[in-house]
Amino acid sequence: MFQDLGLSPAMMKSIKKMGFEEATPIQAQTIPLSLENKDLIGQAQTGTGKTAAFGIPLIEKINKDVDAIQGIVVAPTRELAIQVSEELYKIGYGKRVRVLPIYGGQDINRQIRALKKNPHIIVGTPGRLIDHINRKTLRLDSVQTAILDEADEMLNMGFIEDIEAILAQIPTERQTLLFSATMPAPIQKIAETFMRDPQIVRVKTKEVTVSSVEQFYVEVQERNKFDVLTRLLDIQSPELAIVFGRTKRRVDELSEALNLRGYMAEGIHGDLSQAKRLSVLRKFKEGSIDVLVATDVAARGLDISGVTHVYNFDIPQDPESYVHRIGRTGRAGKTGMAMTFVTHREKSYLGVVERTTKKKMEKLVPPTLDQALEGQQKAVVEKILQTIEANNLQYYKQAADELLDQQDPSTVVAAVLKMLTKEPDTTPVKLTEETPLPQKRERKPYERGDNRRGNDYNRKKGAPNHRTGAKRTHHRDSKPSKTFR
Repeated sequence: MFQDLGLSPAMMKSIKKMGFEEATPIQAQTIPLSLENKDLIGQAQTGTGKTAAFGIPLIEKINKDVDAIQGIVVAPTRELAIQVSEELYKIGYGKRVRVLPIYGGQDINRQIRALKKNPHIIVGTPGRLIDHINRKTLRLDSVQTAILDEADEMLNMGFIEDIEAILAQIPTERQTLLFSATMPAPIQKIAETFMRDPQIVRVKTKEVTVSSVEQFYVEVQERNKFDVLTRLLDIQSPELAIVFGRTKRRVDELSEALNLRGYMAEGIHGDLSQAKRLSVLRKFKEGSIDVLVATDVAARGLDISGVTHVYNFDIPQDPESYVHRIGRTGRAGKTGMAMTFVTHREKSYLGVVERTTKKKMEKLVPPTLDQALEGQQKAVVEKILQTIEANNLQYYKQAADELLDQQDPSTVVAAVLKMLTKEPDTTPVKLTEETPLPQKRERKPYERGDNRRGNDYNRKKGAPNHRTGAKRTHHRDSKPSKTFR
């Protein structure tokens, strides 16, 4: 329980206001160690409560009477930076701690003005933080706590040199916390270089949300994937669903095709403006769209409650991405469902995913058009039964009696069912076929030699050279992917 962790009354007030009741495993282990100013490595997936795990002790140690940056959180994407800053603001509400998010795509002059107001905590993406450091609009010499969130994702995106450059700007007499779902060699090197005798806290995959997610795979030809997806949507009638595609083009085409077939869908990826992405996420959370189509990077770190189904339209190349995707559902004690589409050539990837999650996927036979229609009929019947139970029918009884005087009861009910049922739409759609994943021999990511590869792709992808100030040229959604070997 939080009250057993020695937190201040102001912090307990914020925790109560946020609706937190019992500390998660990562929080129960991390908070006491962090309050003792120990360096810490937290190995945990998104959805385990790690933002509060580092945010609560970070806020506790802030001296709000000192107008200087005392804490910095480095996050891989602007969405995650915004989400973390929002949660830190809530955690620090009782103490009135000032939190400022800094990320690319936002007016830099506006950020400079905000920095002059002396926030207590900065949450930023590596590229924009380096930009401010180089402009001398951001000084980190008062920072007492540095936090690297989703460090493995920052490695995948080519930010490893940025991280090193940022940490080099912070006093060595600081506390450093590093959170990462996996611990590849380059991340271990950062820990050895920049941390002092770090304590290690691990939350195993089986303790994360995977155990509460029913996992299925559907073997299907590339050209038939979309029809199978829409039939599953018709049969399963998800309250909120996320469909994951491998590329930005895939996301755009899928969201457009789903709308053509009568579903309320929108896509999110790195090419959209920040305002558009936030607008899409707001509509999804409010329920005005019921299908979100996303790339891995755009959806990483999103904390969206109520997702009932995840559809992996394209199987990801690495098992960590798979775990992250299906972790969007099965939260807060609820069960979720994840369906993964695989072509015959990609079946070898299932075994590696299953070994990572320690859970066997059940094969799902692609539904037929008749089954999809039957699924929609069942959904309508369920609504009718719920309406009968509500018993607000007095204003409709007379019209019903008159109708039954003219028609056979089963004919009337059949007509109602037909009128209310969303019949499966067969509007032709055309999706650009994605190349199947390469068939390679299996090998664990970051086995011997991968460290060298990591340095190579940093150079190839244009990671900034801090001696020359050269600018990164690669895009968030074009990150290099780990492949099974």
